[in-house]
Amino acid sequence: MSLLKIASVPPASVAPSATVLEAVEVMAEHAVGAVAVVDDGQLLGIFTERDVMLRVVLRHRHAKDTRVGDVMTSPVETITDKSPEEEALVHMVERHVRHLPIVNAKGTLTGMLSIRNLLEHRVDELARELHSLDQYLSNDGPGG
Repeated sequence: MSLLKIASVPPASVAPSATVLEAVEVMAEHAVGAVAVVDDGQLLGIFTERDVMLRVVLRHRHAKDTRVGDVMTSPVETITDKSPEEEALVHMVERHVRHLPIVNAKGTLTGMLSIRNLLEHRVDELARELHSLDQYLSNDGPGG
């Protein structure tokens, strides 16, 4: 299954010239913890809740005056839309990232995958498997 089926598509994004406050407003509007930083269709970086805490709040910067391009994470790690879920999960866990931009073969941003997306999808799969197993066992009548 394509990662795009469980990711945020289209991804929330801002320009590098946007202020931190504007980026946080976009995150709140989309109920996400990260936005892609895009300029002229090209992915430049990612701006996350962690960036807000470590690069803005901790350094006493003002959200209204600080540009996202000055505090974003760049270069940004990405994954392709053809990558399997397991690869994405291993990558996120090993690299300690909670948000991973998805790009197509041309490198164009197509979605944003969160660790929450992956975990919710896996829980849904396990629930379906458990239900199927339960149905199988309950349908097995007397005498086997």
